[in-house]
Amino acid sequence: MNGNSNGGFSGKGRRFSLSAAYISFYYGRRTLSAKETLLQYFENETLSGKTFTEIAKFLKVSHREKKSLLALLDSLCDEGALYVTGGGKYGTPEQLGLIKGTLSGNERGFAFLVPENKALYGDDFFIPHKNLHGALHGDTVYAERVYGRSDDEAEVVRIVERGYTEIVGTFWKDKNAGCLHPDEKKYFEDIYIPLSKCFNIPDGVKAVARITEYPFGRAPGGEIVEVLGEGDDFFAEELSIIRSYKLREEFPEGIEAEAERQAAKKPSQAEIENRRDFREKTIVTIDGEDTRDIDDAVSLEKDGELYVLGVHIADVSHYVKYRSPLDKEAFARGTSVYFPDRVLPMLPRALSNGICSLNEGEDRLALSCIMRIDEKGAVKDSEIVESVIRSTHRMTYTEVTKMLDGDGETCEKYADVKDMVSLFAEVTHILKAMREKRGSIELDVKEAKIMLDKNGEIVIPDYDRSLSHEIIEQFMVLANETVAEYMHSIEMPFVYRIHEKPSEEKASMFREFAQNLGLKAKFSADEVKPYDYQKLLKAAEELPIFPVLNRVMLRSMQKARYSPVNAGHFGLASACYCHFTSPIRRYPDLCIHRIIKEVLDGKYAEGAERYNGFVSEAAVQSSECERRAAEAEREVDALYTTMYMSDKIGENYEAVISGVAAFGLFAELPNTIEGFIPLETLEGEFEFIPERFLLKGNKESYSIGEKVRVKVESVDFEQRRTRFSLLAKEA
Repeated sequence: MNGNSNGGFSGKGRRFSLSAAYISFYYGRRTLSAKETLLQYFENETLSGKTFTEIAKFLKVSHREKKSLLALLDSLCDEGALYVTGGGKYGTPEQLGLIKGTLSGNERGFAFLVPENKALYGDDFFIPHKNLHGALHGDTVYAERVYGRSDDEAEVVRIVERGYTEIVGTFWKDKNAGCLHPDEKKYFEDIYIPLSKCFNIPDGVKAVARITEYPFGRAPGGEIVEVLGEGDDFFAEELSIIRSYKLREEFPEGIEAEAERQAAKKPSQAEIENRRDFREKTIVTIDGEDTRDIDDAVSLEKDGELYVLGVHIADVSHYVKYRSPLDKEAFARGTSVYFPDRVLPMLPRALSNGICSLNEGEDRLALSCIMRIDEKGAVKDSEIVESVIRSTHRMTYTEVTKMLDGDGETCEKYADVKDMVSLFAEVTHILKAMREKRGSIELDVKEAKIMLDKNGEIVIPDYDRSLSHEIIEQFMVLANETVAEYMHSIEMPFVYRIHEKPSEEKASMFREFAQNLGLKAKFSADEVKPYDYQKLLKAAEELPIFPVLNRVMLRSMQKARYSPVNAGHFGLASACYCHFTSPIRRYPDLCIHRIIKEVLDGKYAEGAERYNGFVSEAAVQSSECERRAAEAEREVDALYTTMYMSDKIGENYEAVISGVAAFGLFAELPNTIEGFIPLETLEGEFEFIPERFLLKGNKESYSIGEKVRVKVESVDFEQRRTRFSLLAKEA
């Protein structure tokens, strides 16, 4: 590059100049801002590792312009794009060897840094309290390694983003000030509340504090924004859990009103005429007794040798437009969240329980996937259409089960669909056989059904899974596959539901475990196939080891997630899969409905341009919302089961060992409630062998899946855990 007379420099096709006001960089017709220009020089490593003096010299900045350059560097540092070392060298955090991650605190005041790049940094880093420099649990930070006593220690050098803006806890005050003691034990600092902002709030209540300041060297400051109830109140404790996951039932101002406006818009005759009219077809919905947001309906008939299966899904996208306030709220929520006593819906009830719900006898707009299936379960032909339907019956799983069992009263009540229900069962068996032949993994995964009866008592029946549940599951899975395969074939931007194969390490451990059980597990750990897992399950199907194999296999698998890139679904042995069937309660389904309708309307190019980047955002956001919802549901369920078991202290139960750890055993009752048996209550000395999920003793050994008899000893509401004692191990 050649120097020039005005203190800048120029090169072929571009010109760089600096003034007191700005830096600009011209390349072709595009003009970059000052920050973009400087940052680009760091990103291509031209300025990486240089001091301010070296940067100014390289850019040939005059003395009077150095102040402006320093301001730009400071601004980039404040934004986290650059970092300056103690020695004055500038660079991007990655260039300077900084580690970005999230802090996981400990109630004793230290923390661990969980790196964002797990591939580069396999292990977490220990950060003692003195090296946190005001960072707290949940914060996103940059840290640098500290080499001393160990190689896994680090020190926070920059707080990128605070993890908590609001936090739940118990409120206390004295004559000087108030404080909120967080429920989250990893958040080891109390929140200081000025007395002027809390004088009317009683001691001991559960509350939510908004954190307003982080004074260096002192506790965070804040204000109480919501009182949840008395500290010992069960429902206040439940609400505390819900708030701790940043979940709310109430919608922001204006969203409910907008939902009601949309719900009041009845489809015009012109809109209906542009759709396939299925209102005269026999279509039913099958759900739980307490379901209010009905987003799927089914129809089935025989046409010669083929079965014509219709899966009709509520057309929520007709009412929730892309990028509208309703859509942005649905995107933020990601999913509806279900608790024993309440639902936090993704969409306001005017939509979720109203105009979008496929209620019996009411005209509803839908997206219908019509599939023609042969006697082997293969889809010979399919089409996806915008439709209008009218549900003939709102049926329940219990009623369908009774019909399949030949209950006279129920069969008489639904005489007009009796033959169709029989066809449901016939096709379900065909589809199950097809999936089994393909290698689908049929795990026995139990989920507790926790309910409140009419008297407000907690009811947790023994786990039961009927054919009626399998009917809907098989039909929805087939529709999800059919839709995904079509959209993948035309290379449209899309949100897939993927389930990647187990990691080589997990697959290898599971293979060894299966071999120790006496099974022939010969699959390659780095190329494990669904069929390999299915074959092991079938080999153990009639053996006592089946429950333990089932549990350990489940733990070896990865979690399913959403992705803009198709990677197949390992558990279903499916080459292509998505979530299409629940747009009322899942955002990915709503998102792909819009994309499908773009294709149906002949707007492929416009749709591809509109959603090309958005599908990645939707996949990441929806996966995170799903994880958060699952954790919240699990914690609330644990609270309910603890309360339920508090009335069962002293009672004896049959159970199955569901977990083995160095500190004791976990045992599961037939209703899926899990309790803990401490190691110190077991007779003998023990060695924990993790790869075999075994607690090996000098008198008795314990492994996952073994049957035991237990006694309920106590419950711990703080830990939300039930403690058992072991009475006997069954032979």
